[in-house]
Amino acid sequence: MSIGAGIFLFVIGAVIRFALNVEVSWLDLPLVGNLLMGAGVLIFVLGLVSTFRRRRSVSTRRTVNGHGEVDGVTRTTREVDDPDL
Repeated sequence: MSIGAGIFLFVIGAVIRFALNVEVSWLDLPLVGNLLMGAGVLIFVLGLVSTFRRRRSVSTRRTVNGHGEVDGVTRTTREVDDPDL
């Protein structure tokens, strides 16, 4: 989602910056285009980082005997490189 939004913002910013020949006295359109392109690049990079980061899950299991005392604790850590798993 964020990768597509970043590309969209970059394209809209490029259109405003380079293809639009409109003079508005109260707004600097090339600056707005540059800001949108910068925001698009930033969102695109953040989307890539969040997509390819390492996923980690930690689960803890406690074994309790009949008297309510903890017999053992098992802690399992799982790291996944593939975000689809």
